[in-house]
Amino acid sequence: MDELDLIRDRADAVGFATAEELVPARDRLLAAARTGRPRRARRWWWTAGAAAGLAAGITAVVALAPAGETGAGVGVGVAQADPVRVLTEAAGAALGEQATPPRADQYLYVKTEYPGHQTREVWFSVDGTHDGRIGDMKIPGCRDGKAPIYGANDPSKEGTLEDCTPSPAYRTDLPTTADAMLAYLHEHHSGERGDVNALGKDVVTLAHEQALLPASYSALFAAAAKIPGLTALDHVTDGAGRPGVGITWPVPPGSSPKAKPEVLVFDATTHRFLGTPGSAVTVKTFVDRVGQRP
Repeated sequence: MDELDLIRDRADAVGFATAEELVPARDRLLAAARTGRPRRARRWWWTAGAAAGLAAGITAVVALAPAGETGAGVGVGVAQADPVRVLTEAAGAALGEQATPPRADQYLYVKTEYPGHQTREVWFSVDGTHDGRIGDMKIPGCRDGKAPIYGANDPSKEGTLEDCTPSPAYRTDLPTTADAMLAYLHEHHSGERGDVNALGKDVVTLAHEQALLPASYSALFAAAAKIPGLTALDHVTDGAGRPGVGITWPVPPGSSPKAKPEVLVFDATTHRFLGTPGSAVTVKTFVDRVGQRP
């Protein structure tokens, strides 16, 4: 029995609220859908998929009867669902994603939406050797250990070469089991060792503007399920306003009062990773050239 089997066994033991207990939650959700969102921020969502979004919201209520409030944000309720179960479902969904590998000369295209309809588009080289782009900013590829300098403050340095190591957007080097991925996260952590909120941010980094093998993507969320202090949240939306299930970790003791816990948002129906309350991954695919959009 591997790590995912152990997590699933634990998840199977988690119960759900009865239909009677869920009635108040459903009523609150429907009332919020009618009156609680600014029209401008929601218009694209309803035109792009009203039925799917409503189904996701209703599923979130069925799975997550609210049980109170949390300091993570106004109107964000602590959920009764086991966060390990949510991440286990996310791991299973990731394992079933398209596994066709890209060509080395292709680009990973990611479109991210932020509150207020701000967007970010990136084209990153699959193998790290071709020039990419972030918005209008050119990103140099690393070829034969050298990369050109673009956008230098000193015009004389523009186009000159500097030492580099390729940074492929398609990661085939990452672990494919929960324990190995957790060890990787601890070894390459961005914050202080033991800072679980920093680990949560590292999970977002790997899931956002990089492409992983399905087994590694699955292991990422299975590893996240092993991080202590997990909490599931309801009434959560990503940066594009899409409703989902939130998973968060506590900020470490002694943190600045301005420090906010990282929240990962998953679709309540498909369990696909959507982003965070401050950002939403709305398109993620491979394209043949910089500037191409699917």
